[in-house]
Amino acid sequence: MPAARSRPRSPSQPAPRPDWTHWVRLAASAIHGRGVIARRLIPRGARVIEYIGERIGKMESRRREERRRARLARGGDGAVYIFDISRRYDVDGTTRRNVARWINHSCAPNCAVDVVRGRIWIVARREILAGEELSYDYGFPLWEWPDHPCRCGSAGCPGYIVESAQRWRLRRAANRARLQRATSEWGRVARGRPLLDRARSFFPPPPDLRLKILNFQFSI
Repeated sequence: MPAARSRPRSPSQPAPRPDWTHWVRLAASAIHGRGVIARRLIPRGARVIEYIGERIGKMESRRREERRRARLARGGDGAVYIFDISRRYDVDGTTRRNVARWINHSCAPNCAVDVVRGRIWIVARREILAGEELSYDYGFPLWEWPDHPCRCGSAGCPGYIVESAQRWRLRRAANRARLQRATSEWGRVARGRPLLDRARSFFPPPPDLRLKILNFQFSI
């Protein structure tokens, strides 16, 4: 019996969109844990992979977030996989079928998120080279910053994952903290000088060393 032949595609029909395995693969990440790596050159604007999962309401989303925080407090996995898509619904991407959940955050991402009719697409912001790790901006709110340290290592990274419009606040706070530490260190040194002078009065240097010091001062 001859093998069945597929019907030829009409020129008016759009070409099928490539599966995510055409573009990317799972591998060890240079940022954190596992990551999604480009198999080949990905052109700018390409829909690389869809972020899939269970569609849930906001109330259920809050319940699951509370369970996540409790799990994190016990030392368990605190990764966030719930994606905000509208005022009424979220997508919980915890399912194993959701390969896009392994895409790490970066403060200088090469991908962006595009929500179209409730579907979440990861889109290339620029041309991505083969072997390059995919990343996008998680955009966590500023008030959650202590829960989400950032490991991307990009220039301008404030050290925590927050939305790009608020990163300057973290950088300013970090600069203030460094200034306060430097000021307190200088204060400890200044307070310690009288004690050092008092110790020198109790333990003066030997006469020959004192003579060398005096000769040096007179020579200056």
